[in-house]
Amino acid sequence: MWFSSSDNAPRARGEAVEKQAEKWLKRQGLKAITRNYLIRGGEIDLIMQHGKVLVFVEVRYRRSTEHGSGAETITAAKQRKLRRAAQHYLITNFGNHEPDCRFDVLSGSGEPVAFEWIQNAF
Repeated sequence: MWFSSSDNAPRARGEAVEKQAEKWLKRQGLKAITRNYLIRGGEIDLIMQHGKVLVFVEVRYRRSTEHGSGAETITAAKQRKLRRAAQHYLITNFGNHEPDCRFDVLSGSGEPVAFEWIQNAF
């Protein structure tokens, strides 16, 4: 199932890893708010609450870290897209009363997936 030859295999794998990431973060004490918040020009994989802080989470997965971690693939352009989507979410849901927030990266690798959590990544 994870690595079928269909065109949807990478997408299915990504969705499965995001679900594992959400469960992993819940075990760390975060509360799920929403998954796959999408606007034109950007998407946030997970939005969670960590105490009083709203957390925008980018989930990255690599089968192997031989060529670097998933976190290393987050370019400046990707960060801009994440910030744009987060700004939209904040304006839509909080107006002028934005909560404290941060951007985290959850980088997974291997099978079973092992996660590295980078809080306040950018």
